[in-house]
Amino acid sequence: MENIGLGLMLMVVGMITVFAILLIVIYLSQLLIAIVNKVAPEEVVVKKSTATSSAPAVIDPNTMAAIKGAVNIVTGGKGKVMKVEKI
Repeated sequence: MENIGLGLMLMVVGMITVFAILLIVIYLSQLLIAIVNKVAPEEVVVKKSTATSSAPAVIDPNTMAAIKGAVNIVTGGKGKVMKVEKI
């Protein structure tokens, strides 16, 4: 019986230690994220507006047929391609 009590005590101490270490890791990582966000904020990406980007891109008829065929197969004939934009 002495070994069971010692084993249970070691288990409880070990679980409390692991829990405490995990809490320390969580709070330190939150602190690190806050510091990094203040020091190096995310850069804002500005899209370039040119004359070529305002004109719609022409999609090859074969490519459009392949897209429509793929949508038809995937949706079982229930889907419809309304608009295709080149990104």
